[in-house]
Amino acid sequence: MTITFITGANKGLGRETARRLVGLGHTVLIGARNAELGAEAAAALDARFVPIDVTDDASVAAAAANVAEHEGSIDVLINNAGINGPVGDPGALTAADAFDVFDVNLVGVVRTTTAFLPLLRRSADPVIINVSSGLGSLAITHDPSRIESKVIVPLYTASKAALTMLTTQYAKALTDIRVNAVDPGYTATDLNGHSGPQTVTEGTDAIVGLATEKPGAGSGRFVDRDGDIAWS
Repeated sequence: MTITFITGANKGLGRETARRLVGLGHTVLIGARNAELGAEAAAALDARFVPIDVTDDASVAAAAANVAEHEGSIDVLINNAGINGPVGDPGALTAADAFDVFDVNLVGVVRTTTAFLPLLRRSADPVIINVSSGLGSLAITHDPSRIESKVIVPLYTASKAALTMLTTQYAKALTDIRVNAVDPGYTATDLNGHSGPQTVTEGTDAIVGLATEKPGAGSGRFVDRDGDIAWS
């Protein structure tokens, strides 16, 4: 049975991914920093809650130790936790704003990936999925036909561009693990005030697809629900 750990899984894309993967037979571990919401999501989805705050080294280490004790390994790590940061005019951005967003969206992925690598390497087919965004793509955000070209979220977009590139570096270096990034698309979640035209189910299509691929599928890709996409 495939064991999947998802960060930020108490709501939105993370929770829907958990729901769908449980339905496909995965043993799902709900990672969340809010204990009440994480436990509620796990109970509702027939999953197990593991406390984790991706901005805290000790919390991430404790989460990995928790999984090592209970499951012993994982097959899929989904780095989903993320925050928006300030929206609109970047003229008032502060260093603290930047640290906050990058600490969750990028550094948190590094923390979590490093801590869970030993557990992944106990799997016969280990997979890492980083939930990035088309908002981190130069091509997409300069395409006037795309909604992403009309959005000003400076630190979120920068962090997602960095996350996609980080993914390619992991994929090149970790040849024993399949590492890919995903663009969920503009999905109705708390991050955008539920303004996205996609449902959370549609927004998780690419994540679920990567989590259920057969051994030997490609690494270092950036995909959306329609398939592989170019990143530039």
